[in-house]
Amino acid sequence: MSIEVAVVPAAGRGTRMRPATRVVPKALIPVVDRPAIQYAVEESVRGGAREVILIVDPGVGVLAERHFWEEGPLPGLADVKITPVVQEIPHGLGDAVLTAREVVADRPFFCVLADNIPPPGGDVLPGMAAAFDDTSVVCLRRLTPDFLERYGVIVPGAWRDRDVVEVRGAVEKPGAAHAPSDLGLIGRYLFTPDVFSILESLPAGVGGEIQLTDAIAELGETGRCLGFVAGQDLLDIGNPLGLLEASTVLGLSHEEWGAEYRTYLADVVGEM
Repeated sequence: MSIEVAVVPAAGRGTRMRPATRVVPKALIPVVDRPAIQYAVEESVRGGAREVILIVDPGVGVLAERHFWEEGPLPGLADVKITPVVQEIPHGLGDAVLTAREVVADRPFFCVLADNIPPPGGDVLPGMAAAFDDTSVVCLRRLTPDFLERYGVIVPGAWRDRDVVEVRGAVEKPGAAHAPSDLGLIGRYLFTPDVFSILESLPAGVGGEIQLTDAIAELGETGRCLGFVAGQDLLDIGNPLGLLEASTVLGLSHEEWGAEYRTYLADVVGEM
């Protein structure tokens, strides 16, 4: 099935990236030759979306519009409708997704976190769309124990095939001692619009915020969620080391500068 709309939550404060994000919004920090938010939009379009809703801080919507349209549309995005929607007060990822309700309306939609970028050839949205059968689909990755306190983790049910599993529940950042599995949520989702009514009624969860993981838990408990297990990790640009690693991976694969950059890195490492 073709999913024609995507939501990109990009209103986070970027506390793990301070002081870089004291003034510059986290979603506009450059990775190689474009800001993080552009990678999320381009990935959404590769997945089939023709409309992308950006959830942004007050004031950032203007910057986003300027980036995408001020000097004309960016390559490959001329026919894509990009709509900034302001999240007035940050109250968690679940609240950010709920902010898109009016624009999404009754359509299924991708939710793409700008903190994570797929490595070259590592897109997961097509696989999620292929698994979609009128229930929500979340992207999963097997996590090592030290990551189980940093990600939401699902309660698995029956396996539909090698890469698709029924989701029976979910827990936000449980830690290794309490994790129901090693299958973690890694920032890519395909939701049916009924997620909005769940988010609307959720109480504050971990950190006093509306947690998207809690909505996924309810979808799973009522038999309305599947998990698609990705074949490789996404690149985490939400912390300084991750940004360096992502810049290296994406720089090495850049069609214009990749070969020259590879030679440069080899020379630098050889001199150390």
